[in-house]
Amino acid sequence: MALSVPTTQTISDNIIAAIESAIGKSIPLLPKSFTRVLAKALSGVFILVYKHAGWSLLQMFVAHASFRETTVNGRTFVPLIEWGRLVGVGDPVIATNAELNVSFAVNNPDATVLPAGTQLVHPDSGFIYITEVDMALVLAGHVVPVLAASDPDGNGGSGTLGNRSNGDVLKWANPIPQLSILGGTVFNAITTATDAESEADYRRRVIDRMANPPQGGAYADYVIWAREASGILNAYPYTGVTPGFVDVYIEASPVTAADADGTPTELQREAVRLLIEADSSGIATRRPVGAQVVIEPITRQGFTVSINTLVSNDDVATKAAIEQALDDFLRSREPFIVGISQLPRTDRVSYGAVAGLVDDTAAAYGGTVEGVTLSIGASLAPINTYSLDHGQKAKLQTVIYT
Repeated sequence: MALSVPTTQTISDNIIAAIESAIGKSIPLLPKSFTRVLAKALSGVFILVYKHAGWSLLQMFVAHASFRETTVNGRTFVPLIEWGRLVGVGDPVIATNAELNVSFAVNNPDATVLPAGTQLVHPDSGFIYITEVDMALVLAGHVVPVLAASDPDGNGGSGTLGNRSNGDVLKWANPIPQLSILGGTVFNAITTATDAESEADYRRRVIDRMANPPQGGAYADYVIWAREASGILNAYPYTGVTPGFVDVYIEASPVTAADADGTPTELQREAVRLLIEADSSGIATRRPVGAQVVIEPITRQGFTVSINTLVSNDDVATKAAIEQALDDFLRSREPFIVGISQLPRTDRVSYGAVAGLVDDTAAAYGGTVEGVTLSIGASLAPINTYSLDHGQKAKLQTVIYT
């Protein structure tokens, strides 16, 4: 039975009909009739009850629970976050601020102190950075740590938009005579900023935890523990070749990874190892006693796609669309692990799927192709299927047009 909210007119008519039935007399049709005015007022109250009941019902299901603050009887909470805390996921990951080392030139070193809190601005993005320490200008050049502190969107300087590349120039907001008017140059990143976890990603984490509750050291537990580390996107655990060992391959998010393939940094690998080896109190109570954990980065197998005779009104746009579709498809492939992965399986790269994707994408741009060949790496030897190995994912290596 569908739960639907009736209109105020329907409820008002039902109230009038009930009163007429009770008193055995028709209510006058005049809009200003006391009973009709009363029915209209009461129908509004009933509508509120209907809507509140419907909203409350949705909060019982994680897939529909609200991600907004709600106040009930003086208590303010976010229903989805309450679910997350209940199942052990915790709160959503908050955005962090970029921390950078900035080198700058000094025109006339005279021991003038550059105070902490001095502002620099990145002209293109509008982000404001502040120096973190006092520094005496005694040399012709210095390196000072700065922190992203403000941004045009009012996010307090947090988020990946505050990250800067080595060589980017930051201008002094209020330069003093001793400082070069050219500003400072980003030397390296101390801390790479991350964005706040989105509602969709947090909801997925909560649902995943409910679908895969802790089981005392099962495969699903290693995935849960690994994802607690900042920037870790996926984890793929396997029983090691050597008895008593567990191999965990981890993938980092593109923003925090060491490269575009999702290879985790050494710091991320160590963070995952510590989270698996011990809980938040520092006591090794998580992994089974007899399991030794080996943390490995994922690898990506590149594939070459050869396309024969592409005909299109706009070759540039069609080729770009085909290459983007192929890369998205291949990067979505991942190993299948019994007990963790869900159907349909995505651990195979097949010629049929790739050829169909190329043909459909070309057709969407009014184009046609005569043939498609799939091969591994730089080899041009055609293959029909390839199954991903332990900790192995896929990517597009190149597209060859003939």
